[in-house]
Amino acid sequence: MQATAYTYDAPTRTGSVLLDDGTPVSFGAAAFDAGGLRLLRPGQRVRIEVEGTGDDRRITLVTLQTF
Repeated sequence: MQATAYTYDAPTRTGSVLLDDGTPVSFGAAAFDAGGLRLLRPGQRVRIEVEGTGDDRRITLVTLQTF
């Protein structure tokens, strides 16, 4: 699934993305680390993997979207 980076806190490696419908979804350090990234800037297109549905939905991977 694709999204747009919305927030990112480098010291904690946590942040949030906006889904294409505008819904914000937070991610933790484990999801950021799984993607192998070193930095994330708001506005970058990212690829995410999500587990669960509804209120139990959580991001398990954040990586840059490449074309």
